[in-house]
Amino acid sequence: MGSEINRRNLVKRSAALGLVALPSAGLLSACASSGGDDNSSSNSSSATPTATSADNPLGVDPAKPLDVLIFKGGFGDDYAKRFEGLYSKKYPNAKVSHNATQNITGLLQPRLNGGTPPDVVDDSGNAQIKLDVLQKAGQLTDLTPLLDAPSLDDPSKKVRDTLMPGTVELGTIGGQFVTLQYVYTVFGLWYSNKLFKQHGWTAPKTWADFISLGGEIKKAGISPFAHQGKYPYYINVAIVDLAVKHGGIDWLTRLDNADETVWDDDAAKQAINAIYEIVSKNYLLPGTNGMTHIESQTAWNQYKAAFIPCGAWLENEQLKATPSDFEMTFMPMPSLPGDKLPFEAIRGGANEPFIVPKKAANVAGGLEFMRYMLSKSGATAFAQSANSLSVLKDGIGPDVQLRPGTKSTVTALTAAGTNVFNPTYLQAFSSLDVDMGNASSELMANRIKPDEWLKRTKAATVKAKKNA
Repeated sequence: MGSEINRRNLVKRSAALGLVALPSAGLLSACASSGGDDNSSSNSSSATPTATSADNPLGVDPAKPLDVLIFKGGFGDDYAKRFEGLYSKKYPNAKVSHNATQNITGLLQPRLNGGTPPDVVDDSGNAQIKLDVLQKAGQLTDLTPLLDAPSLDDPSKKVRDTLMPGTVELGTIGGQFVTLQYVYTVFGLWYSNKLFKQHGWTAPKTWADFISLGGEIKKAGISPFAHQGKYPYYINVAIVDLAVKHGGIDWLTRLDNADETVWDDDAAKQAINAIYEIVSKNYLLPGTNGMTHIESQTAWNQYKAAFIPCGAWLENEQLKATPSDFEMTFMPMPSLPGDKLPFEAIRGGANEPFIVPKKAANVAGGLEFMRYMLSKSGATAFAQSANSLSVLKDGIGPDVQLRPGTKSTVTALTAAGTNVFNPTYLQAFSSLDVDMGNASSELMANRIKPDEWLKRTKAATVKAKKNA
């Protein structure tokens, strides 16, 4: 989604994705001075363009090095190495540099400030540099030429025509398509089907049944619910998704426009009261409020908790910790009374943001790298390496084997049909998610009540819109 939603920028991470303070004023000023609007004078690939052709529509210099920086989170980085292999096969004389990290800011910020950024970046994770901050600072290349380039699989189609719905919209910030949100992720609750079969439990479709089942789970000596307490982005997703399903798409549109009055609506009140019910009934796994995503998810894999909220990267992220017979299974958020969207409705869409910095030495190569990502070979490589789906429509053939959790997300997407939504406020108003997360941490620790959460989140929405 981390990032994530970034995969944790949701997720985010999306990231997962993730919660970090906005970059300092020093970074902002440095970004502004090194970004600028003059793309031709500062960008070496623009200064010495390579002629385009049917075989080279983006004008790639076949001998120019390509510098790749990848967030090594839930998806790992093996998939990126396979992308790089596809690029090298086409351009064998171009040296490809691969760098993977969980500290994107630590590696990317100094290079942005110095005017020597990588050519393509997976800007995700807990230490992501927020996309709206980069866009305002003039640091992002307009990726529209990628959209208008011919597809590698079918040159009669443009790349834009091969993408899942919403990909372009979610990658557009400030009126420009500046980020390729590459992973098609769904978000909801996860459980072990093995555990449920052992105890005769049925996955709940309503919140009332969820709470009732929680009592049965607790009697069995298992905590009903765990969450990634150190990264409250995850519980934010659960709260917002409950509210969207109750209030409908109109409510989501108002949220995405930073309309602070959404927090006065019944949808918001019911959602936050529902989540607080987990706290008030003592359904939380002890210690989960202080756990990282890996700690809480591993405890869940050890059957210490029945449910955990997460995006579809969970399966790949937990490969080493998941028992072979765990039967990881995804389900939508349960329904509240009076929901406008059905139980099957889920948050789903493009996330895990890839960017080409404006000052990159090989912008054309960065765009071409993304074109290979958006080929069937790239989509298959990603599915096999990262156990997740990409935004390429029909990108995976029937012969590609998927793990149980990924299969369950495909089933959920099919059941959802057109009832798939994906908030955009995470990209346009990133500070809102950070402030909301701070309030959510207090709520989950039972230090504030739902009314105070609504008050704080409403104030955060006003602030985010004012600073946009």
